[in-house]
Amino acid sequence: MAKIRVGRVGEQIKKELSVIIQQELKDPRIGFITVTGVEMTNDLSQARVFLSVLGSDEQKEETLKALGRGSGYIRSELGKRIRFRHTPELIFKFDSSIEYGSRIESLLEKINSGSGDQ
Repeated sequence: MAKIRVGRVGEQIKKELSVIIQQELKDPRIGFITVTGVEMTNDLSQARVFLSVLGSDEQKEETLKALGRGSGYIRSELGKRIRFRHTPELIFKFDSSIEYGSRIESLLEKINSGSGDQ
């Protein structure tokens, strides 16, 4: 039963973080971000937030730094929206699965186009 609650809390945090980051943060260093997932610890004290960011590696690093600086504000807004006894600590990480999937897709297209010529 505890795993179900952790999953539900993670999904709710994901929804709220998406709204907070995209609509309320005014930092110009933050580019186009998608919150792809949230993994919670069993005691709900930490949340690993996985992000997908469009742009170069330099832009991604700037976005991560900006989110790190704004994490206090993000936590306080999250605490207002979701009633926790203790608002979880937010740890931001990049989700490279989308880039990895698009790279595999492009390689498969190269293979398919190369075999059609023979």
